[in-house]
Amino acid sequence: MNAAAALQSRSPGVLTVARGIQVLRAFRSDRASLSNAELVRRTGLSKATVSRLTTTLLQLGVLRRVAGGREFELTAAPVGIGHAFLAASDLLPLANPHLQELADRLDVSVALAVRDDLEMLYLGYRAGHKVATLRLGVGSVLPMGTTSIGHAYLWGLPPAERKHLLMALRQRYGANAARVERSIRDSFHELEQTGTCAVLAGYQRDAYAVALPVLVGRRRIVMGLSCGKADVQPDLAAERKRIGPVLRKAAVEFEKLLADFDGEP
Repeated sequence: MNAAAALQSRSPGVLTVARGIQVLRAFRSDRASLSNAELVRRTGLSKATVSRLTTTLLQLGVLRRVAGGREFELTAAPVGIGHAFLAASDLLPLANPHLQELADRLDVSVALAVRDDLEMLYLGYRAGHKVATLRLGVGSVLPMGTTSIGHAYLWGLPPAERKHLLMALRQRYGANAARVERSIRDSFHELEQTGTCAVLAGYQRDAYAVALPVLVGRRRIVMGLSCGKADVQPDLAAERKRIGPVLRKAAVEFEKLLADFDGEP
């Protein structure tokens, strides 16, 4: 059952809440304001549904209109939920010092991410002292299909779950599916050969990242771990060679550090 069919199978009340969450999730950490038309594109919902939902979310104080425009932005209300999650997390206090040490050692930004539908959500993010943050951070959402951290996550999954997600990505990318699938296959081959994969411009021009999957805690939760940064005409092969061995060793240490973790990310 695809996502659209799954939504339709729910009761009217649950369906409305699920669609409202879809609209809120369409807002990314770049803080860009969105129009109804862009929300339709990002969510796949109808124009009438999006218009009805944004009106309701405005009334609830979760969204607000951008001054002088027809676009919307999040208010501070949803931020409190995110901060409450971070404050209650047992994982991040353990993970963050390790991520910072790796970022400083390699002079890169380091991200720890979990799946969020067909995207990757940054739960942890640390940058070396000399690294521009690429306007990313905790809460950033990157595409699973075009980034190294997404490819690494897919590769780390059980085969049946991986196959299901690859089919969903094929539907999402439509006419561009063949190109995306080639990139994913290349990353899988690289992971099989070296234990890491590297992608250039998967999310931002001149930005690269080297990534691998990690299995966290007693439940062996699959997450993605990546190192990268933006650079002018970066030498991807050289960066892969520089970062790969250090990242692989750090991943082993990271899994050992979190071996007794028994919660959810």
